[in-house]
Amino acid sequence: MQRDSKIYVAGHRGLVGSAILNNLKIKGYTNIVTRTHEELDLISCEEVANFFMEERPEYVFLAAAKVGGIVANNTYRGDFIYQNLMIQTNVIHHSYLNKVKKLLFLGSTCIYPKNCPQPIKEDYLLTGKLEYTNEPYAIAKIAGIRMCESYNLQYATNFIAAMPTNLYGPKDNFDLEKSHVLPALLRKMHLGKALETGNWEDIRSNLSIMPIEGVNANSDKRAILDIFRKYGIEAKNGKVQIEIWGSGRPMREFLWSEEMADACVFLMKEIDFEDIKREINSAEIRDTHINIGTGKDISIKDLAYLIKERVGFEGELFFNTNKADGTLKKVTEISKLQKLGWNSSISLEEGIAKFYVEFLKISSASEIWK
Repeated sequence: MQRDSKIYVAGHRGLVGSAILNNLKIKGYTNIVTRTHEELDLISCEEVANFFMEERPEYVFLAAAKVGGIVANNTYRGDFIYQNLMIQTNVIHHSYLNKVKKLLFLGSTCIYPKNCPQPIKEDYLLTGKLEYTNEPYAIAKIAGIRMCESYNLQYATNFIAAMPTNLYGPKDNFDLEKSHVLPALLRKMHLGKALETGNWEDIRSNLSIMPIEGVNANSDKRAILDIFRKYGIEAKNGKVQIEIWGSGRPMREFLWSEEMADACVFLMKEIDFEDIKREINSAEIRDTHINIGTGKDISIKDLAYLIKERVGFEGELFFNTNKADGTLKKVTEISKLQKLGWNSSISLEEGIAKFYVEFLKISSASEIWK
């Protein structure tokens, strides 16, 4: 991949795609093609076909997907499986038809069985039942992995797949209704700090950009305190308390999104399907995807206290053990990626510090949320 190679980043506005786009720009790639959803509906086979015939990209980062939290995944199961299957099928197939030199397909570690051994190796794929709530999304991503492998084997394409662990970083989602654990904890701690210091200007500024279930900067204090209480931010006995679901015992792995992007650009530039295939000591070529992670995990409890310290929240943390913990451990095995030549270098402490800076920028830049 040369600096002037034509590169298409599908999904450039999301957490994954925006990080890849930024990494490419930093590294000096100058011929990058992007399209918003309004400009190109990847679910439409006709639109995708026309785009590839007109633009003829040489390299494709397929980061576009319909994503959401547990509630959205479980509620809109049909949407998640249909839209993701259509997006990836259209892009992969038309990459083949238009002789794209290389494609990198992005998924996530939710493709693995709910109760698979730890750390999670690539060949644990399809060895057990998936986690029920996000099964449609996971099945779509598994189909994408197998589609890349199948096209490579039949058509000699060079399509590879990468499965990042839990990500956090710029363009993340801080919506308390839909966000994942790390951004949710960060925002809750920030609002808790503002509440304990009586900084209503900060609270209203935050809600003007990120309303919570319709509660915004113009809502009265009672409505704001009520919605805070619903999401576990509450003044009790002269102290502000943050509620966290579960015991805090579950172990999770987190990767700064810009590092994920660096790994993706490295794979696109340096690693071909044939390199991965050579390492498989079997006539059956499968599980050629690559985990992207740190290989290190942390308990939700320790994560919460780490964020508490970084934000400067002085109140109390309440771990509600009446709520389910979920899977107790989930961490990736990353020896394949390390053997290929890439390692993570940003610690979780450093990443959270960067993340809080990004959050504070967003809190005063409403245009980012349009």
